[in-house]
Amino acid sequence: MSDEAPAGLRFGTRAVHAGVAPEPVTGAIMTPIFQTSTYVQPAVGEPNLGRYDYGRTANPTREALEANIAALEHGVAGVAFSSGLAAIEAIVKRLSAGDHVISEENTYGGTTRMFNYVLGRLGLEFSFVDTRDPAQIAAARRDETKLIHVETPTNPMMRICDLRETAELAHDMGALLSVDNTFASPFNQRPLELGADFTVHSSTKYINGHSDVIGGVVAVRDQALADELLFIRKSSGAVPGPMDCWLTLRGVKTLHLRMAAHNANGLAVARYLEAHPNVDRVHYPGLPSHPQHEVAVSQMSGFTGMVSVDVGTLERAKNLTEHLKIFSLAESLGGVESLISVPALMTHGSVPEDRRLAMGITPGLVRLSVGIEDQADLLEDLDRVLG
Repeated sequence: MSDEAPAGLRFGTRAVHAGVAPEPVTGAIMTPIFQTSTYVQPAVGEPNLGRYDYGRTANPTREALEANIAALEHGVAGVAFSSGLAAIEAIVKRLSAGDHVISEENTYGGTTRMFNYVLGRLGLEFSFVDTRDPAQIAAARRDETKLIHVETPTNPMMRICDLRETAELAHDMGALLSVDNTFASPFNQRPLELGADFTVHSSTKYINGHSDVIGGVVAVRDQALADELLFIRKSSGAVPGPMDCWLTLRGVKTLHLRMAAHNANGLAVARYLEAHPNVDRVHYPGLPSHPQHEVAVSQMSGFTGMVSVDVGTLERAKNLTEHLKIFSLAESLGGVESLISVPALMTHGSVPEDRRLAMGITPGLVRLSVGIEDQADLLEDLDRVLG
């Protein structure tokens, strides 16, 4: 198949074929791992094919992954990075000192830490608001606002941002919209189709899906934005290695199969927990009880395997996380195996306590990344501990 998969192909076919083609010398069906730092050039100042001069600038394995993700997100280009945080950092690095960013307050703790303690020291200004409420976004607007950055669903409270409405708000104020789509994956949600300018993933998570890679990727709907990100990556060096790109590309080939299982298991676990007497509250956009369920339905085709549940106290949270057999106590998410964590002490430990509590990240909040194991085994594991 051509490395430019026709636009009419369905998601699963694009996941398998987009961006890749048989290796032209041997016919190998798998994209090779171009494990090289440099390239022999035909003449001084003449890179091969106009771009292959040094591994930080270009790598064929990396380019195959980038084309694949662009196709899945319905973008014009993709740009891969060494981590999801590096991908978000590159988007913000387009800005200059004095520029202003409006960010969802309930982002991954590492994103908040980078904004506040790294990029904030360089003259950029950040405002953190509840982006479920368009009025809060509008109220945070300044003349210097250049970017709105959101997560949806958010980590770990599973808040939903109306992407169509937020994209209109951003563009009306002369800003761009960046959407962290890590929790949803392009199988369940494609922000570029809803008006976003950037969609970013920690490809460590659902994109790769096997808990063996650290990576990030951005898809854009404007080639000029891709060119800016490529320049920033080349200049600052946050490139993923070819082996990591190859592993991620391999993982993408089963994304549609894995996400269908994550979606089904996540919904089943959420329903079980919502009905359990020892659970205070469940946060899952696929449940009709979720306050933004209708917005989620309007922009998502599935609701992932991410479920957050408040069991009331830290003692009960520790008891749950430390006594399950199938759910492993670990950070990260989106792998084929089920994981469980306590955000207040783990992924969001760097967020000030008063802000955590205001967002609902209590000591008793537990985050589950529901894997693709047999559904009955997952429910039995939970039931054995919850009683």
